[in-house]
Amino acid sequence: MNIPIFLTLLRVALIPVLMVVFYLPLGYWANFLSTAIFAVAALTDWFDGYLARRWQQTSQFGAFLDPVADKLIVAAALILLVEANPSPWLAVPTVVIIGREIAISALREWMAELGERTQVAVSYIGKIKTTLQMIALLMLLYHYPIWFLPIYEMGMILLYIAAGLTLWSMLIYLKAALPILLRDVNRRP
Repeated sequence: MNIPIFLTLLRVALIPVLMVVFYLPLGYWANFLSTAIFAVAALTDWFDGYLARRWQQTSQFGAFLDPVADKLIVAAALILLVEANPSPWLAVPTVVIIGREIAISALREWMAELGERTQVAVSYIGKIKTTLQMIALLMLLYHYPIWFLPIYEMGMILLYIAAGLTLWSMLIYLKAALPILLRDVNRRP
């Protein structure tokens, strides 16, 4: 156990806290506190990787747990938001984002079994996508305008941009994996 892994585990532990606070009948304060909890989780996402590299505390367990924690907190926030605001406008990017994460996780697992895990490593587009997702979710969780800025609407726009980047990064992963996938398919009887 080291600080980067602790921060990753903290992100997972914040999921039930986010859920409870999200449903508290506090109006504005539930939104504000949910946003604050998600912001802490998003910051731990940045700090755990930074500290692990800086302090040379990277580990296979940390490399496994970090993306799982990211996907769990993002999926939880998206599901909470869709439940609170059921509309196709929010459901579509939610399905795209969660569906892509499941598909790419399965692809990475399969590639790892083939010994080709590095072919589907995290891309720069994926990092931008994650950053936009986190900002969008912060805005959507907060919901209320700030100084006449339509925060919720801005969050929706960013969520759609993140969903577009999600599809783009999935295509990058699939393109990188395609030669190996075809080689493996052609090898089977």
